[in-house]
This record gives sequence, C-alpha cells and structure tokens, in this order.
Amino acid sequence: MNKSKNAQIINRYSGWKYVVLVVSVLVMTLSAIPSWYGENAALHISSRNHQGFDATAIADTLNQVDIDILNIEQQGDRTVVVLKDQSQQSQAREQVNQLVGDDATVALAMEAAAPLWMTDLGFSPIKLGLDLRGGVQFLLEVDMEPVYQAHRQTLIDDVRAEVRSSRGRQHNDQVTITLRNADDVQTVRRLLSSSYPSWSVSRSGNVLSVSQSSDERVTLRNLTVQQNLQIMRSRIEQLGITEALVQRQGENRIRIELPGVQDPASAKDVIGATASLAFHSVPNTANSNALRLLDNDGNQVLVGRRAILGGEHIIDARAGVGEMGAAEVNISLDSAGGRKMSQFSRANIGNPMATVYSEYSRDASGQSQQISNVISVATIQSQLGNRFRITGAGSMQDAQELALLLRAGSLTAPVTIIEERTIGPTLGAENVKNGFSALALGLGLTLTFIALWYRKLGWVANCALVTNLVVLVGLIALLPGAVLTLPGIAGLVLTVGMAVDTNVLIFERIKDKMKEGRTFAQSIDRGFDSAFASILDANLTTMIVAIALYSIGNGPIQGFALTLGLGLLTSMFTGIFASRAIINLIWGRDKRRDVRV
Repeated sequence: MNKSKNAQIINRYSGWKYVVLVVSVLVMTLSAIPSWYGENAALHISSRNHQGFDATAIADTLNQVDIDILNIEQQGDRTVVVLKDQSQQSQAREQVNQLVGDDATVALAMEAAAPLWMTDLGFSPIKLGLDLRGGVQFLLEVDMEPVYQAHRQTLIDDVRAEVRSSRGRQHNDQVTITLRNADDVQTVRRLLSSSYPSWSVSRSGNVLSVSQSSDERVTLRNLTVQQNLQIMRSRIEQLGITEALVQRQGENRIRIELPGVQDPASAKDVIGATASLAFHSVPNTANSNALRLLDNDGNQVLVGRRAILGGEHIIDARAGVGEMGAAEVNISLDSAGGRKMSQFSRANIGNPMATVYSEYSRDASGQSQQISNVISVATIQSQLGNRFRITGAGSMQDAQELALLLRAGSLTAPVTIIEERTIGPTLGAENVKNGFSALALGLGLTLTFIALWYRKLGWVANCALVTNLVVLVGLIALLPGAVLTLPGIAGLVLTVGMAVDTNVLIFERIKDKMKEGRTFAQSIDRGFDSAFASILDANLTTMIVAIALYSIGNGPIQGFALTLGLGLLTSMFTGIFASRAIINLIWGRDKRRDVRV
C-alpha cells in the first residue's frame, strides 16, 4: 500500500505547473502563426501636417499604372496601403510621392498577412534578414582624419583669440604654436590646461608642441562613429525604409542593410552624401582669420572662419518656390539654434550673412577633401528667429535633395562606401524555400528515427520536438529586433538535433534504471533527475559559445547565434518540462516492470 502511494507521488506535477506549460505553449503558438501567413508589401504614408490623405485618390493613382491594391487603411495621420505584388512596391512609392509631394513621408514597409484579430493582439511575423527578403547592403568607412584636423584647427583658433600674436600650424598629428615671450607661453598653457586637459603639451623655448593623446583620439572616434550611426538612421527614415539595420562594425565602419530595396541608387546618394549647411558672417574688410570661398558664379566671397550656426540645429527643411519663381529651402531651427540666429541677426541688421554649403569628396590619392561654396549672401533686414528661408540652392530637385539631407542631419565625418551588395527578391525567396526545406527534411527524419527507436517514449519526444520548434518560432517573433537570417535557419535545424539530445539522454537513463530492476515509475523519476545535470552542463557550455558569437559577430553570425541560444532555452523547456508532464500524465503511476520503451 505504501509503495503504491509513493509511486503516485513521485511522478506528479502541481496544477500550477501544468497551467504555466499550457499558457506558455498557447502564447508561443499564437505568436508563431503570423509567420506562417507571411507578409505583404505595403506603403506607410505619414502626413507632416497631421492630416490623412484621400484613400480614393491614392487608389486611383495606383490603378492607373496597373498596381494592384489589397487594402487601404487610415491609422490616425498615417495611411497604410497594402499591395498585392512586392515587385511593384518601389513603383508604387514613386507614384504616391508625386501625389503627396512634400506634405508626407512615404515609407516602404511590410504588413502582416495574418488575420486582423491576431495583429490586434500584438502578434506579428518574424522579420526576415537581407539574405531571405532581398535588398541592398552597404559597408561604409568613416574617415577620422578630417575630424582630427578640425579639432586641431579649433585649438589654433582658440589660442589665436587668446594671444593675437601667436602663430599656429598643423604638422602631421601635432600643432606647433610659436609665441613671442614667456608670458604668452604661460597664458596659452593655462588655456590648454583648462580647455584641452587631455592633450599632451611639450615646450621648447617659446614654442609649444601640442598633440592629442591616444585615449582622446579613441574617445573622439567612438563619439564620431556613434553620431554618424544616429545620422544614418535618420537619413534612412527620411528615405522611407522602416526595417533597415544600421550598426557599427569594427573601429570605424558602419554596416547598413536595407531589406526589400532593389534600386540602391537613391539610397546610395543619400547614405554616402556628406553635405552640410552653415551660416557665416561676411566681414567688411579682409582679415587673416577669414575664409575665402567661391559662390555659384565663381566669385570670391570672404566669410568668417567660425560658423554662426551649423546644420546640427536644423530640425526641418522643405523645398519650395519663392516669390520670383526660384527654388528655395524653408528652414526650421531648434530652440538653441533659434536663440543663436536671433542674437546674431539682431546685432547685425543691415550686414550680410553667407550660407555655405560643404561636402567631402575623395581626391585621386584617396584622401578626403572638403569642398565648400557660398550658395547665397543676403543682407539681414530684420531679426530672424526659428524659421527663415535660403535661396541659391539651384533647381527644384537640388533644393529637394538639400532639404532631405538637412532634415536627416549632416555627418560629423566623411564616409566612403567601400562595399555594396545587392540580393534580388527571387534569390531571397529561393533561400527561404531551400532553408525551410532542409529544416523539414531534418525534422522528418528525426521524428521517424525517434519514433521507431524509442517506441512509446519516442512519441513523447516527437511531441516535445514539434512543440519546441513552435515555441522557438514564436519566441523569435516576439523578441523586438530579432531577425531571421539564412544562418538563423541553420540554427533552427541544429536546434532540432540538440532538442532530441535532451530526450535521448533522459530515455537512456530511464532504460538504465529499469535494467537495475526499478519499476517504470521509479525509472522515470530517477532517469529525469540523473540526466538533468548532464543536460544542463551540455547546454550551458553551448550557450556560452552562442553568447560569444552574438557579442563579437555581426549580421548572419548574430542570426545564427540568436536562434542557437534561444533554441537551447526552448529545448530544455520542452525536453525536460513538457515531456515530463506528458509522461507523468500517461505512465507516471504505471507500476509494471515489463513495459518496453
């Protein structure tokens, strides 16, 4: 009688454990279902004036060029247009752009094809990477030398403002400052100590040699690359690409993936552009601290060396047509920029102000060089504020491109596109088909072998294996920022094998315990307990490798590491918890010793 009670107790879960298991599997299943339906190409039309657009007009515009629409939905100030054919997405965007003009941003996007009630619950399909969806990948290199030069020049200007008679010049990575006497030397050293504490200073008579420390250069490089990353993300948003990946690679490189983009020309022009805009004073008389730049007509214009205001304060810029029919750019500044412009214009009414357009390019030797020209010189008629306009940008198309770059921000360092790859949508679809075919083949063979080899317990393992795959897909779909790549599918296939290993270890332990003469119920209990340590050790060591791959890898490597790491968690959940729950319900209280497994 006591043995019977013990047999019933050792293999029984509490009710709350079954509730956790059922709820978890149900939620993960609901999360995985939208991935089965897939996605449809769509356009997101976001109004700048917080007003919607006429859906009928959009539909008529697209129907005129034989673009099929599945649905048009109004979501606040955003209009979502779902297309039938993904290959027509770029053409549809061009048509809608012509219709809405500068009043809206038209973004390329993907909309879930699953039933509406599932998307309303917050479930969405897995995001596919570049190798599965197709698109364009850029690898950019950030050139830091102009940034270092600019900081050295700023130091020279600060010293000259403190000591007028000083002479400074750059030589390699150093700044050499020549002074008249020891008093000037002490004055400059105090300035350097307070404003440039991380720079190293050496003295030889009345000559100071100043250079950046290695730590300062590393800090400056990290800040510059991070700023460029943010600006790149902003530029891509202005291009209307919602699922782009922008991340740092190495010390001074940036990798950009644009899924679904098949025409990289416009993206390349904006991503690689280093244009910036600044406003300078125009001195009445020539002085040694001024810059001499050319305007659009080739005339020389004298401008102040330091800008009154830079492009970092511009929060909005739109192309328009002025009173004389010429293209212009209407600019809005942030609060700090508005204060600077207001203070300068109030003190300089009646004086000219120059608008300087700058961009970087590569010379024949591959070195970066900055080219600046004055696009307009206007007399300040009254105090300016947060909003004003500039002219002289060229044609309307030039004004629109300039406005886009100004909205997205000017890069803090020039970048060069050193690698460009394009993956067609057909190749992406073929990768998806081949990847999931390999997964289906591996899963089918595994299920067949386990069912034949372990018989009754094999069917439990198969249920746990299928549940593991569903839970894993659902978990990937739930995680924000998770992207499935082709190596990620390889990780899914590998997870199938590793999930089976969990059950194989448990079942072999159960067999060993039965050979020792224990009852089936006792063998189940002892088998799960004795196998747990081995399973944990094996999965923990593999998890360390997955974390290392995700930390130091990028792109496809991270995709593989993500599915591998998540697969380890789900395989332990289903292999230990779910399979034990099933076995407990079916055979947990079976006291027969002749059961064949």
